Amino acid sequence: MTLTVLVPDEFGVEKLSGVDGVRPVRYTPGEPFPPEAAEAEVLVPKFLAGTDPREVFARLPKLRLVQLLSAGAENFVGRVPEGVLLSTCRGAHGGSTAEWAIGALLAIYRDFFAFERARVDGRWDYHYTDTLQDKKVLVVGAGDLGEQFRRRLEPFDATATLVGRTARDGVHGVDELPNLLGSFDAVVVFTPLTEETVRLVDAKFLSSMKDGAILVNGARGPVVDTDALVAELMSGRLRAALDVTDPEPLPEDHPLWTAPGLFLTPHVAGSCEGNMRRAYSIVVSEISRFAAGQSPQNLVNGLY
Repeated sequence: MTLTVLVPDEFGVEKLSGVDGVRPVRYTPGEPFPPEAAEAEVLVPKFLAGTDPREVFARLPKLRLVQLLSAGAENFVGRVPEGVLLSTCRGAHGGSTAEWAIGALLAIYRDFFAFERARVDGRWDYHYTDTLQDKKVLVVGAGDLGEQFRRRLEPFDATATLVGRTARDGVHGVDELPNLLGSFDAVVVFTPLTEETVRLVDAKFLSSMKDGAILVNGARGPVVDTDALVAELMSGRLRAALDVTDPEPLPEDHPLWTAPGLFLTPHVAGSCEGNMRRAYSIVVSEISRFAAGQSPQNLVNGLY
């Protein structure tokens, strides 16, 4: 039996064409599906698609699996039809996002912004800076992203302590956060966006962080209470690095644009050279398993 898979780009069609028992069919997001959609059992949505997926699912009567190109599944959890599986691209983008977080910390600690401003002004601004060496970093999110970050952080002679949804060997539970936050130089957030993590980083969370600490959000914007973070930045007590914001994109008059002590990028941590190659390597693996009658490894269960 041949498994028909709807794919949003030619790169994906090429990669899936070599999988036994799979017929990839190209579709263009935002346009009517091709006739083959009537037989499609697998849908690969466009990367970071922003449309309501339920409108798409209604046109796919034989759908059995939604295979994402992203690790985040918040736009799909609770919206996939009953009986349809949902699989993420966990393992594809963790390295890139972890790399962004390391770069953000280095930029802040080594004062790269001040040196760049001095270069533009033609000033030789020699001064001492802080360093990532010997820093204690708390990583909230102990999945692929957290592990990828720890692997990259430790060669800088810094230490990472992981926090997960529940405690396990080598990982603290999220319920321990109140007693942990004040002991770390930086707190990096890599949690998925769920009902449990919306506004996880609220005013109480931020006030528990030590003076001068850095908050890094490489997760999703609504994980952080933006107003509470702005208040801490304006006071100068905390610094932050954000790749995601709430709202996103930021309105022109939003206070984050001018907040001191902030490193800000427009949701680009995973958007780098090779990201689709890495994503489709996971997609091919997951769909190959599904075509062979096995369960995909990245299935979303409950809040994931």
